Amino acid sequence: MTATHSPITGATPVLPPPLAPICPDSAIPAGSDPSVGTPAMQTLPSLSIVLPCFNEEANVADAIRNAASAAALTSEDYEIIVVDDGSTDDTARIAGRFVETDVRVRLVVHARNRGYGDAVRSGIEAARMDWVLLTDADLQFDLRELEDFVPLTRTADVLWGYRILRRDSLARRAAAAAWNRLVRGLFHLPVRDVDCGFKLIRRDILDRVHLKTSGAMISTELAVRCRAEGARFAEVGVHHRSRVAGEETGGNPRVVLRAFRELATMHTALHGLSRPAS
Repeated sequence: MTATHSPITGATPVLPPPLAPICPDSAIPAGSDPSVGTPAMQTLPSLSIVLPCFNEEANVADAIRNAASAAALTSEDYEIIVVDDGSTDDTARIAGRFVETDVRVRLVVHARNRGYGDAVRSGIEAARMDWVLLTDADLQFDLRELEDFVPLTRTADVLWGYRILRRDSLARRAAAAAWNRLVRGLFHLPVRDVDCGFKLIRRDILDRVHLKTSGAMISTELAVRCRAEGARFAEVGVHHRSRVAGEETGGNPRVVLRAFRELATMHTALHGLSRPAS
């Protein structure tokens, strides 16, 4: 089904609050100009932040605000693309209020739930900026940590996060560790935390990558295909938070089963693209 791009009409506009000021370094004497002698922070020329959502009505507003704060800090120009993957709650309506009041926020709506991979693909297809941040709307990351990624863009095309002290249940962490060992062994992946929802990628690399999976296998496929295009990888640690609202779906048995079905289907094609890490 074709993704549509349209604001939600008839909603009361809700403006995001002003960005919090950046606290000066405590070592700088009071009354001095902290900009004197301090090199300007490197910024991206432009940035698309993609937020796939499924039933995230409790989180999506803060996720958009968090994304706007991070983008304003790290880029000269930006857009935020919310992809509502057939939510049955008010996720799309809440996101639509931001669309009505800020031209930098865009909304892509799937008429039915198609899967995480399809939501990521729709966001990538909608992205128009030089760099694309693929993340999630569940507030498990502080997107302002993107500041740590930016300096590495001088020498890397794909910057892949890995979770520091992952705040998930023991069962979820064990399943994730097993999946990482499996796909790293099969495809010689250059990343340790393949499903981390914090990935910054040059859009010209993404333009050459043709993704086919529609479920949780999407991150593995993305890593393999980006590497096959000659992309240079770097990894950055990001702090992970516990989900405080909404329901996580990554451990859902249907999601896991779908990932293994896609792994079986895509194994031959992706294995042909993979090569041992140098």
